[in-house]
Amino acid sequence: MNELKLTPGAQQILIEMQAFQQQIQAVLIQKESLNIQNAEMDKALEEMEKTAEKEVFKIVGPVLIKASKEDVKKEFEEKKELIDVRLKSLKKQEDRLKEKIREAQENFEKEFKPAETEAAS
Repeated sequence: MNELKLTPGAQQILIEMQAFQQQIQAVLIQKESLNIQNAEMDKALEEMEKTAEKEVFKIVGPVLIKASKEDVKKEFEEKKELIDVRLKSLKKQEDRLKEKIREAQENFEKEFKPAETEAAS
């Protein structure tokens, strides 16, 4: 049976690619969490718009407190802005990691092809 033998360079590239994949996975998990938070903020803001009340309740730790609807709305909008900035940052990080993986794949192919050629001879 033919056994594929990787050069040390090819092995190193594979290790790097696995690390990049793990980093992308972590970024995707963070993005998903932020998207959920963003949806929750949207829903909360939507519900606050429906009420004519001047005060609402918000959760602070394990308790509910009464707060001005406008203050809570402003707080949620600021949180949404922060989430949006973080999502953009994660998207850029994801794109950079994907580019690194693409480059590593190209390097792997270059590194691996000479070994295939030698095995065929």
